[in-house]
This record gives sequence, C-alpha cells and structure tokens, in this order.
Amino acid sequence: MKCAWNDLISILPQSMRQNMDKLSAECVQEMRLRLQRPPEIILKDRRLHMGTPVTSEEISFIINTASRYSPWMAASSASGYISVPGGHRIGMCGEAVIKDGEMTGFRMIRSLNIRVARDFPGISATVGKERGSVLIIGKPGCGKTTFLRDLIRYRSARETVAVVDERSELFPLNLHFDRDCSLDVLSGCRKAHGIQILLRTMGPDVIAVDEITAAEDCDALLQAGWCGVKFLATAHASNKEDLYARPMYQPLVRTGMFDTLIIMQPDKSWRMERIKL
Repeated sequence: MKCAWNDLISILPQSMRQNMDKLSAECVQEMRLRLQRPPEIILKDRRLHMGTPVTSEEISFIINTASRYSPWMAASSASGYISVPGGHRIGMCGEAVIKDGEMTGFRMIRSLNIRVARDFPGISATVGKERGSVLIIGKPGCGKTTFLRDLIRYRSARETVAVVDERSELFPLNLHFDRDCSLDVLSGCRKAHGIQILLRTMGPDVIAVDEITAAEDCDALLQAGWCGVKFLATAHASNKEDLYARPMYQPLVRTGMFDTLIIMQPDKSWRMERIKL
C-alpha cells in the first residue's frame, strides 16, 4: 500500500496535525471538518471526534494551502472539490455562488471532506488479463479510482494506454504511481475534451477516464469507441440494475461498448461480470 501521508498532513493547520498524525495512514479513510464542530475522522471500523471545534480560519488555511493559491485550482472549486498533491481530494460545502444558473464557486465554505488516496499495486491482477473495455461501478468511497489505477498499469504493459486525469487523482504528478508503466497522461482537462485530444494526437489502443458523470462524457466515449479504441472507466452505480436503470448510461451498456463490468463493494471487495446484450 502506498499513501502520500505527508502531503495530506502538510495542508492541515498545526492545531490538527498532531492528532491526525497519531493515526495510521492505512486506516484513515476520510477527515470531515464542519464549522464549529470537532473534526470527525472516519476509520475503517469506526468514527472518532478529535480536537476543538473547527474555525473558519482553519477551513480557509486548508483551502489556501491545498490549492497553493492556484487560479486553476480555484476554478475547480466550482465542481465542489479541490485535488490535493498526492491524489487526495477535498470536497466542499457551503454557500454557493451562482451565475447564469451555474455554480461558479463558493461565497463561504462551511464543511470539508478530505478523502485519503491510497495505491494498492496488484489488486486488479485478474482483470488485468482482459483485453476488452472495462467499466468499474460502485458507490462513492468503495475504491473505484484505486482499482482503475492498477488496471491501467496492467493494461499498459501490452497496450498503448492514454489517461484523461481530470482531477489529477489517478496519477498525481508528484508521486510515482506510474513508475513501472508507460503511460500518456493528460491532466486537468475535462474528460469529454480530453478524450478527443488523445484520440487525435496520441493514437492509443486504450483510453482511461475516472468517473463518468455527465452526458457529454458518455457522448465522447461513444464517438471514440467506434473508432476502434477500448476504454477503462468508472461510474457511480451501486449494482448492475442501478447502472442499467440510469438513462445516461444505457447507451454505453446496450451498444456493447463495454465487455466487462467490475462491481465494487463497500468493503473494497469486488466481483466481475460479463456485459451481455
């Protein structure tokens, strides 16, 4: 298991670092910070409340430190999150700023959810032998991104794989998650746009994307899929029935674009099924 624990600790204010660093990187899953409430630490088997109530100054410190005052990072907050060095992610809630019916950022942030990123080399070894397109589904926090990352490594050993890493979570630039594989990674680009760029410029056998969440993502997959490219992707669905019931995903499964379905469980286990038309 690999975890950029120091990168995570470094974005926290001094008042939180000591309590957090007492815990093991292997067992901490999330850190939830809510204004005027003690920090809540989500472990594998329990929840802890540690420290004093969170202040607005502490929330601002975390956001500013994590984003490094980067305009690109600040812009990504319109999606409700910031990616942290090391592949960690900060989800945000509070008072949104709306312009022309679209959320453009936050006027005030009242709560954060810091999700700890880990890498588990070898977890997809069985599926890595597959040659077709693979769709990984599951509820939030069940390990879809971690499984996808490892699957990408396996496939890159014998195929040309290109990755649209929109949030820089799959292969963070400051880590060596991809040290033992040959990949072309496009970071910080919207998935739909990135798929078209990679298709035109990199000539991949396989394109990998994390979290298909919009109709434009599905349209881009469909367009590229019929150009002879295979896909490795993740989507939010708790089971096959849930996946098939969502109109946005129906074209992806009913057209035969994906050959294999990986269903992740809350305990990070998984099972594999064939997608039959």
